Amino acid sequence: MKPGKNLLGKNRTRKFAWTLGAALIAAILAVCLWHYHQRNVQVPPALTGVANQMRHDPSAWTREEKDASQMLRDINSANVAAIGVSPSAILVSRRDGSKYFVTDHNATFSHALLLGEPKTDQAAAYQLVWLPDADIRTGGARWAHVFDQTRDAISLLLPLLLVGGMLWFMRREMRGGAKLLSKAPTLCFDDVIGAGEAKAALADIRGYLSDPKQFTSMGVRAPCGILMVGGPGVGKTRLAQALAGECGASFISITGSYFSAKYYGVGIQKVKHLFELARKNAPTVIFIDEADGLAKRTDTGGGPVEAESNRIINQLLAEMDGFASNEGVIIVAATNHPDNLDEALRRPGRFDRTVQVRLPDREDRAKIFRFYAEKLKSKAADIDYDQLARLTTGLSPATVAMVVNQAGLVARKAGESEIAAKHFMEAIKIARIGDVSGAERALTEDERTRIAVHEAGHGLVAAVLGTGVLEEVTILPRGGALGVALITKAQDKHLYRETEIRNEIQVLLGGRNAEILMFSEASSGAASDLQEASRISLDMVSKFGFNRDGDLFSLAALPQQYAGLQMKSAIEHANVLLKELNELCYALLHAYEPVLRAIADELLEHETVPGETVYRLIREHKNTLTIVHDEPAAA
Repeated sequence: MKPGKNLLGKNRTRKFAWTLGAALIAAILAVCLWHYHQRNVQVPPALTGVANQMRHDPSAWTREEKDASQMLRDINSANVAAIGVSPSAILVSRRDGSKYFVTDHNATFSHALLLGEPKTDQAAAYQLVWLPDADIRTGGARWAHVFDQTRDAISLLLPLLLVGGMLWFMRREMRGGAKLLSKAPTLCFDDVIGAGEAKAALADIRGYLSDPKQFTSMGVRAPCGILMVGGPGVGKTRLAQALAGECGASFISITGSYFSAKYYGVGIQKVKHLFELARKNAPTVIFIDEADGLAKRTDTGGGPVEAESNRIINQLLAEMDGFASNEGVIIVAATNHPDNLDEALRRPGRFDRTVQVRLPDREDRAKIFRFYAEKLKSKAADIDYDQLARLTTGLSPATVAMVVNQAGLVARKAGESEIAAKHFMEAIKIARIGDVSGAERALTEDERTRIAVHEAGHGLVAAVLGTGVLEEVTILPRGGALGVALITKAQDKHLYRETEIRNEIQVLLGGRNAEILMFSEASSGAASDLQEASRISLDMVSKFGFNRDGDLFSLAALPQQYAGLQMKSAIEHANVLLKELNELCYALLHAYEPVLRAIADELLEHETVPGETVYRLIREHKNTLTIVHDEPAAA
């Protein structure tokens, strides 16, 4: 018999058991209520006259109320024909035909005064009638009785409701929130821009889900789980959906925290239910996002939380590579921190294939820009997608989508009906640097001059050394920066030579040296530049082997607790390197001092200077130096 039919039979048996249990509880409650009613029902004696009327219709006595003293006077004067006693009132019928009632809470007055037996040689002066069913309560007494009945009913039903609610809640927790998508994903690999390496790695999985027999006929076992590793927003979820869409498989999406629960043992039941659901609807792709939420197993015996986490991971391991058949079930996990996963999850038979999902290159970013921009009302002829891709080096597809949406917001804020290239440029600046703030209103003229010189130094060093493409220099505050030199890379780079890194540090030191050259002292505005330059120089001497003393040992090879002990020597080498590069940067700015002054003047006048202006000023300065150098030779 197929596993799906076995699961279906088990579900029917469980439903029948639950229904039978509920029916038995209802029958027991009905019998108890019937016995209670029969025990409290009393057969009243036969009565005649006023007493009979009092028993069947006491409404005539409820029109007038009197106190107990009046009733005692009527009894003593033998003016009473009949008295009816109820749990909450006493009905009195006089011999002259008048009727009234006396309020008697809990029948205390009637028990004390009216239920005594007459003497043997005397007949009763009036008829005494017990009225158990007469509703003689008025006003607050009636509402008090209703409250008492409601309280009794709640006290009877509340324990049953609590037990039933707890059983329902536990059952729901055990099933968890995992469920199939109503429709299989229609996304395919062609719909995912970029990620060519990841698509190629997933090709075998697609073939296995589409036709498992081509693997089983050769005795080949397909991977059980795929671990997709990459930064946030690179498209791991879309790739998992595309994998399911390529082969028409069912899709279940959960997170690593899905298995956590408030009650002991519920997390294990969630794991079982997840795999039962996947096997029943095979072929199925189970996507676990943020899989590092599963954490690692611990052997320190920390407490019940750690013990429960260990049991959940053990159950997941058993389901992935246990005795039960997982044919047609593929688990795809995504994480930004693969080192946080338990080692047993990454061995062959579990997550036995790791797929790196990398950031898109320049061509892919241009396609992503075009894909999202076509959904907006934009001036397509005015937009250079290649330029936009060059300006967004290192950004993920999710960030590119956010930039396109931000361009629409910029256009709306400007009152434009269509999105143009300038709106995309502003959106990229907002994404990379931050929005324009109003800090320039609080800056003095001296501060504006220092900021102009500082940013001119960054832009000039970057343009002369060719560390990238200088797009523009501005002294308009953006985000937390008082000014920005926007530098982009002509192409994506994954390897950097020592010369390129040294030039990057000189660009960072350019602002501080420009202030020293122009004002003979630096300001606190270079704090973040020095921090980044120090970090890069420390990596150069402690990790990359770019050390003048020939020391090639990498501190990254040491455990964390020992690396700190060797950091003093690395800091000394990094400081020597920084001083050397600082002198080179100062010499470069001194040689191009006229250009530095010209860029600063342009910034003070226009606040933003395009990169072409900086390159033009550099060329003019080089031509002037050539002419001055050639004149003595001609003489």
